[in-house]
Amino acid sequence: MDRPGAVDQLRAAVAAFAQTYLSAAPRWCVGLSGGPDSLALTAVAAGMLPTTALVVDHGLQPDSADVAATAADQAVALGCADARVLRVRVGTDGGPEAVARAARYRALDAARGDDPVLLGHTLDDQAETVLLGLGRGSGARSLAGMRPHDPPWCRPLLAVRRATTHAACAELGLTAWRDPHNTDRRFTRTRLRTEVLPLLEDVLGGGVAAALARTATALREDTDLIDTLVAQALAAAATGDGLDAAALAGLPGPIRRGAIRSWLLSGGATGLTDQQIRGVDRLVTGWRGQGGVAVGSALRGQRLFAGRRDGVLTLRHEPVDRA
Repeated sequence: MDRPGAVDQLRAAVAAFAQTYLSAAPRWCVGLSGGPDSLALTAVAAGMLPTTALVVDHGLQPDSADVAATAADQAVALGCADARVLRVRVGTDGGPEAVARAARYRALDAARGDDPVLLGHTLDDQAETVLLGLGRGSGARSLAGMRPHDPPWCRPLLAVRRATTHAACAELGLTAWRDPHNTDRRFTRTRLRTEVLPLLEDVLGGGVAAALARTATALREDTDLIDTLVAQALAAAATGDGLDAAALAGLPGPIRRGAIRSWLLSGGATGLTDQQIRGVDRLVTGWRGQGGVAVGSALRGQRLFAGRRDGVLTLRHEPVDRA
């Protein structure tokens, strides 16, 4: 039997995802950049349910408005019920990839209403995400990569290779936008895509991207169980705005550190590393009256300190000294 064409493969992937996670959804949105992955996904999605294409214009390139308008027009031509261009202002705190991503997700979330949002991340994107997590030493959660279903975000193509979405665009006669940032070596993910992964494929004899994606799936199954235990531990240790150190002390290390991580994130921490989480953990397991642990903050010009007082872990913000 002949292998299904690229469009049929994508349609099967989206249909299986919808049956598993979105069986009751009357409609959905698609995050459309105009690139091959999201354009192919939009083409398939629009033929399955009423679809709204949400096109984010980051304003980071001179022709971004034209690119966004073209993508919206393509979405309507593909049968989308609606297509909206969302113009955002990208901040300057943090790396350019991270701040653009944060602005994009905020815009999509604000525009989606109650509908789920399909995103065009592929197996190759998942492999790159795992490598990024490995390089940053951020622990199993980062190595677990992106979740297929993390409401409202839906990633039905995580088992599909990027080459398939490109082939689907060719089958449909679609001209996709080629983001120049995807070949700009200033961006870490670009170098992973164009240099590191091809080298690993060559050295290890192929199949590396798929193996990294399988690793993410296996670790995610483990972290899902830990998440349940962490939520229970966090509820038991919560006291006001802090955490009871004594309640945390008797927990297994992974559960205790997971509770600390969740607490830090809920308090506004950003860019957490395993080293920082373990530093806060030592305020519980190795308390000697030491000072607090500094972590990144979502507030401009601020950093967050986790400390311990009267047996309770507490958080405070302090201005960053730029002198």
